Amino acid sequence: MQKSILITGCSSGIGLCAAKTLHQRGYRVFASARKPADVEKLAALGLESLQLNVDDSHSIQQGLQFVLDKTGGTLDALFSNAGYAVPGAVEDLTRDMMRTQFETNVFGPMELINLVLPVMRKQGHGRIIQNTSILGVITMPNRGNYNASKFALEAFTSTLRQELRCTNINVSIIAPGPIETQFRATAYKGYQEKLLKKDSVHQATYKKMAEHFTSPSKTEKSLTLTPDAVVKKLIHALESQSPRARYYVSFPAHLFAFLRRILPDRGLDWIINKLLDE
Repeated sequence: MQKSILITGCSSGIGLCAAKTLHQRGYRVFASARKPADVEKLAALGLESLQLNVDDSHSIQQGLQFVLDKTGGTLDALFSNAGYAVPGAVEDLTRDMMRTQFETNVFGPMELINLVLPVMRKQGHGRIIQNTSILGVITMPNRGNYNASKFALEAFTSTLRQELRCTNINVSIIAPGPIETQFRATAYKGYQEKLLKKDSVHQATYKKMAEHFTSPSKTEKSLTLTPDAVVKKLIHALESQSPRARYYVSFPAHLFAFLRRILPDRGLDWIINKLLDE
């Protein structure tokens, strides 16, 4: 029987790769995006596409109802992938900047998952896979807003896994390191809109950070994987009889997760700052 999956954030990168790969694998893929133009592009690829903006409760409810109407009220899996980054030092973050980041990266995914859970409970099974980041395990300077949102998402998802331990609903986290997506371009746009003209003691750091967004180092390029590396982990989380609680993707993600376990905070801070200073 064909399995159904709803994927958020399919306009590009990981979400788009996941939608196309799973469609080819025989899944009934409901690929969602925020912008109508992206929804049309997804439809042109032969995907069942829909508009779903995780910042908007009505859009979330309407999008999920669209899927349930198509499937007769069932949904086998959810890949919660939508998210983006707002860069900036903590002391330069406004409440509005933090609220906007959390709406997309935390509150939207939480609301969607909570709406999907009754459907999966009723049908007696389901898979929920949350895409987070290695920056939900460690932190890096000038990414405090993004770090905080991913830490919150990790905590929410891990708690959910614990609460569903006696059900047939499996919950997994995918925590990627550097992946070839629009992430850097979006972060750079955020820098231009929020930080470029800001009177801040961190301007010199921001300029260096902006250069990193537009021209990553040779080392970082060599360690950056394509989105299909994430999709391989997603397939395991969807199809394994015993899916893992957490999947790390890329060497840096595995390395920093290991260092987080063995090093004191000051030691890990030194390594991270040393890498960023290169």
